[in-house]
Amino acid sequence: MRTSRKLSVALACPEGTWPHPDWPAPDDPYVERVVSLRPPPPFRVPGGVDVVVLRCAEPVDALRELRAGGVPLIVIGPHRDAETIVEVFRGGAGYLVEGDYCTCMLSSAVVGATIGHTYLSPAACAALREGARRASSTHDTALERLRGQLSPRERQIMELLSTGLGAQEIGLRLRLSEKTVRNNLSNIYAKLDARGSTDAVLRWLGAAPVLRI
Repeated sequence: MRTSRKLSVALACPEGTWPHPDWPAPDDPYVERVVSLRPPPPFRVPGGVDVVVLRCAEPVDALRELRAGGVPLIVIGPHRDAETIVEVFRGGAGYLVEGDYCTCMLSSAVVGATIGHTYLSPAACAALREGARRASSTHDTALERLRGQLSPRERQIMELLSTGLGAQEIGLRLRLSEKTVRNNLSNIYAKLDARGSTDAVLRWLGAAPVLRI
């Protein structure tokens, strides 16, 4: 994953200090500088910022206080329950569970956010999938019917998309061009009647109708 220039990140930590004072490192390949957003909320993001990182104990509430102005957003929080993660993900933000990521992963999530990749840390992704599996147990027939609309290749792509990978990474895994992956995604969105990648993932996992979001 590459970007033509290094990025500027705004940090919002309404309830405490940023836990990574040495991030970004001088040799970070993606992130050049960080700007701290001063509390109290609502935070307003200054111009020139590429991505906002919000660290907070109650991410759903904090998201309502953030005036990001369309800037991509990554949330860091302690919650591992599917409902919270779905709410954050549904809002278009990536989610990293405290203790479940490293600064290299954070940098990758930041640059991924600039190209439409909604990143989930492994624990967040696992919680989302498990929550959807439990909640959709009474809707297995409908879910299988929905998935059955997709070709075998499209199902492969959706499995990878639902783990948090973007089009470029999916292409590398499946040995397809990024353009081919994006064309497949367009077809998938139409078949699933989804508005975009987030909606498609929630429908694929059975989370959208069951969690009533």
